[in-house]
Amino acid sequence: MSSAQQRLSQVASHFSPGGKKGAAALTEKHPDDIVVTCALRTALTKGGKGGFKDTAAADLLAGVFKAVIDRSNIDPKLVDDIAVGSVLPPGGGATEFRAAALVAGFPESTAVKSLNRQCSSGLQAIVDIANALRSGMIDVGIGAGVESMSSQYGPGAVTEFSELLESHPESANCKVPMGVLSEQMAKDRGISRAAQDAFAASSYQKAVKAQQAGLFNEEIVPLQVKWTDPKTNEEKTITVKADDGIRDGITAESLGKIRPAFAKDGSIHAGNASQISDGAAAVLLMKRSTAERLGQKILGKYVAGSVVGVKPLLMGIGPWKAIPVALEKAGITKDDVDIYEINEAFASQCVWCVNELGLPQEKINPKGGAIAFGHPLGCTGSRQVSTLLTELKRTNKKIGVTSMCVGTGMGMAAVWVAE
Repeated sequence: MSSAQQRLSQVASHFSPGGKKGAAALTEKHPDDIVVTCALRTALTKGGKGGFKDTAAADLLAGVFKAVIDRSNIDPKLVDDIAVGSVLPPGGGATEFRAAALVAGFPESTAVKSLNRQCSSGLQAIVDIANALRSGMIDVGIGAGVESMSSQYGPGAVTEFSELLESHPESANCKVPMGVLSEQMAKDRGISRAAQDAFAASSYQKAVKAQQAGLFNEEIVPLQVKWTDPKTNEEKTITVKADDGIRDGITAESLGKIRPAFAKDGSIHAGNASQISDGAAAVLLMKRSTAERLGQKILGKYVAGSVVGVKPLLMGIGPWKAIPVALEKAGITKDDVDIYEINEAFASQCVWCVNELGLPQEKINPKGGAIAFGHPLGCTGSRQVSTLLTELKRTNKKIGVTSMCVGTGMGMAAVWVAE
């Protein structure tokens, strides 16, 4: 048996019944646990027309940074490093993100970096901070994510390939547009339009119900911003405190009337794919011993993460491959998990991953997902943590997983435990 086969066998073993011992061990508390003491996000707003359409990404970031300081009551001087995931800004956003941290109240002694692992950038930022904490490189850190798709999304975000890259089939596939490759995947994997529309309608319905019940309020930081009315061109000051892409009355039948976006006989359209949107999120992390010494309230802990590669044209299957690896590293099975936050890049890929993993629908995105309220690329991975930990606490549940597919053919996942 090859090493790859042995690994797949080990992963498969974690999908067998049982694993109660693993879950029990996971919920034990240790001084060196990497814990979350604050997890906040802005509202997510519609790209080009929502509440943040005129707000720069760095300004969103500054707002959520300041909210973390205020909510956690952490002394900004104690924060050693901040990692920010973002996909679209020129230069990776490194300059303006450092400036945003200074504006928010962090001193010059707090280091800042930007990073880009496409749709998993926000999660990668958190994992980078967690790893730095585990190694002893830092004592307190923030993992964050931000994206202004209103101002930076479009053809200019994709670099032209050289002749060398174009000459290699798999390399060239890295630049195939997401919608096109997702349409092809839906056809190849037999994901019907009816199944996609039913999943998308459920996402909207869950999000509407959650928003009406105020279930997002705890995780969302209201931000006051300048906004230009497109009808009158009048600049106003508004307070953005709710996701504005959530629409009531969406059903599988109403979605069934929308024309396909990428092929005449296709199944993917604007109603069953993630919304283009703007937003930011941030997660404050440290070791449990540090949190207890500082009197920080512990919301939960980071347990393990995984990052994997898949074929570029099958990028949507990323969670299917990444989730079992993260579970294996955490020593638990899929049945031990109470909530899965799996990014809804497209209903097609999310439906396929959930079905192939054999996950119960009621455990998937209980407050809706990116189809209903948006996927600001670099923000999503950090946004999911606030959504997950808040819902685990509210429902008195313990173990959660966040995961997403990643452009160019990757997947990422992480395991979390709520306190």
